[in-house]
Amino acid sequence: MSNTSIVDVGARKVVVLGGRGFLGTHLVNALAQSGAAITVFDRPVARHDAAERDDTFSLQDIHPLSNVEIVSGDFSTGEGLARALRGAELVYHLISTTVPSTSNADPIGDVEGNLIGTLRLLELMKAAEVHRIVYVSSGGTVYGNPTVLPVPETHPLAPLCSYGVVKIAVEHYLQMHASLFGLVANILRVSNPFGTFQHHIGVQGVIPTFFRRMLDENPIEIWGDGSVVRDYIHVSDVVAALLRAGARQESGTFNIGSGVGHSLNAILDVVQRLVGRTPDVRYLPHRSFDVQKIYLDISKARRELSWQPSLSLEAGCTLYWDEVKRSAASSKKATTGSRR
Repeated sequence: MSNTSIVDVGARKVVVLGGRGFLGTHLVNALAQSGAAITVFDRPVARHDAAERDDTFSLQDIHPLSNVEIVSGDFSTGEGLARALRGAELVYHLISTTVPSTSNADPIGDVEGNLIGTLRLLELMKAAEVHRIVYVSSGGTVYGNPTVLPVPETHPLAPLCSYGVVKIAVEHYLQMHASLFGLVANILRVSNPFGTFQHHIGVQGVIPTFFRRMLDENPIEIWGDGSVVRDYIHVSDVVAALLRAGARQESGTFNIGSGVGHSLNAILDVVQRLVGRTPDVRYLPHRSFDVQKIYLDISKARRELSWQPSLSLEAGCTLYWDEVKRSAASSKKATTGSRR
């Protein structure tokens, strides 16, 4: 069950909603190798976006591919969506206008931007006769504090943040459209992916944030005592699951994670060892919406998607750190060369 082979998703045109984002960038690059025509739908790129990304990489490096069309629009209002969907056979829905840590501050905005936006998408897909979708849900928030570990897909859904509530609502609407209108909807409850091109450094993405802060010799802030346990998975393994889900001709819901839990303190130990530096760590008060301990049962994905993660936490972190160092060295060389 190798994740490295290119999977043909069986579609001549694929639309990736959020294709300029973290997961989207990696997915589009993988899809392009299959020869499919790809339309990326995303908001227009603004200069301030670069500051939110893992800034060891340039926005100019994203999607330098001849078979990729980029349609700029607004998911919340639906502007540009109809154009992006024209002639499509498969949609990857990777867009989220919120992150878990801030979603409770504006639950109305979360509903308007994500739930209503998705309902509009489903109506436009019906009108355009697009019958297949893969949706990235959240394996870290939809279950709440689990009663059993690892957590199977059948576990009760009891989220502690608006982000998780909205993800579940979107899942239910997808399942409704699958039952009533013949939509093939595959839902991936992804745990905590990490890798290059990650957005919201310092807000979301613990591993890139730890690396970034240690590299810049800034203090690392941890909510609680560092004992919170999560399931972390390298982006390459997530993309492999997305490709396999896209190739399916029937609906399903799958946990996508490593199947192993690691505490924030354990993550810190790995990062510290790789960077070779002891950080200034500041522990902050525990947040009420943080799930204390969760990692996913991925046996269903193994069975039905013929998928399993190929990189351990340490291997994934090593790969990420090597990429950061390589990019930083290239940037330094380019800067030095331009000053001559």
